[in-house]
Amino acid sequence: MYLPVPSQPDCVSAWREAVRVVDGAPGHQAYNVIIDVADPSARATLADPVVAEVDAFLAGRGKKPIETVANTIFPAALYHRHGAPLFFDRFRDNVLPKVRLKEAWSGYYFERMMQLPQLDGPPINQIWGIVERLRNPKVRALNKFELSVFDPARDVNDSPYGGQCLSFASLKLIGKGDQRRIAMTAFYRNHFYIEKLLGNLIGLGRLQSFIAKEGGVGLGPMTIVSTHAEIDTGKWNRGDLQQLFARCDQASAQLLAAA
Repeated sequence: MYLPVPSQPDCVSAWREAVRVVDGAPGHQAYNVIIDVADPSARATLADPVVAEVDAFLAGRGKKPIETVANTIFPAALYHRHGAPLFFDRFRDNVLPKVRLKEAWSGYYFERMMQLPQLDGPPINQIWGIVERLRNPKVRALNKFELSVFDPARDVNDSPYGGQCLSFASLKLIGKGDQRRIAMTAFYRNHFYIEKLLGNLIGLGRLQSFIAKEGGVGLGPMTIVSTHAEIDTGKWNRGDLQQLFARCDQASAQLLAAA
């Protein structure tokens, strides 16, 4: 049982088509929805009119802005300010103490990716470990670039809400020589397509772009598998959603016409 979304060129198009497909499913929800983005760095800022429309819609209803959602996956501004690998330390020492709400979960997937606990020794920085292996010409295992987020010791409880929704990401080198690119597949156990999907696509695209740049390879496609996806209709007025979709479609049409 799966629901494929036609491959899309950028984050905004992928969001809109995924919303369209899942919105048309029974109960406005579906399982194992597959989204594919050819260029996960394209149409991924507030300068895009559709991103701005969705951001205004969320902010006007007291929800987290697009940039806040994206930053939980990859704090791009911190990286651009301090560079790598220093920004990992800045996040750990300056940001994490301010955002941590409880010991098990700060709300930042980035924390899980850069501080995987070990029984013995310091936490593992999974992200930087991938970068270092990409840089190392002696590394021959090109299918072992994995990022674990779900932790059964911390995440299995009786609460039906909260906790991590992004569970895992797997990266693969595709192509050869100077044409090598890094592709990524990310898995979500539960996915709210209005409140979170666009910010998630943008944040994952920034993470993937970071790994490609620092690892010295090209940026490849991104695939998202939402094992459960929903339009989260209980949070929104249906008429408001339809108006949002219409504004987004009009903004995209105008952008295409001006190109």
